[in-house]
Amino acid sequence: MLMLAGPVTRDEVPGLVDDVRALLGATGGGVVVCDVGGLGPPGIGHIDLLARLELAARRAGGRIRLRDPDPALHALLDLVGLRFEMEGQAEQREPALRVEEEVEPGQPSG
Repeated sequence: MLMLAGPVTRDEVPGLVDDVRALLGATGGGVVVCDVGGLGPPGIGHIDLLARLELAARRAGGRIRLRDPDPALHALLDLVGLRFEMEGQAEQREPALRVEEEVEPGQPSG
């Protein structure tokens, strides 16, 4: 597990990326859980950090999962179009589209 406590500076990002690579290398891929509960109020710096960590994880054959995200961080991630697996939540899927079949007048509906 990787504990992220904020604020995280730009200078700290390469070290955290290395930490993700090392954790995935030790397990041969898989998932690194990132506890983001201590990051503080979310901002674009957090988005940049999480995107870089996810990219490093993907390149190493894994991915990251977020633990204890602030609801505002979750909303900000959605706003910028980044999807992360959240620990303790069922996998989120796109909502099913409702499709209605058109019926000709006088035809029984199916």
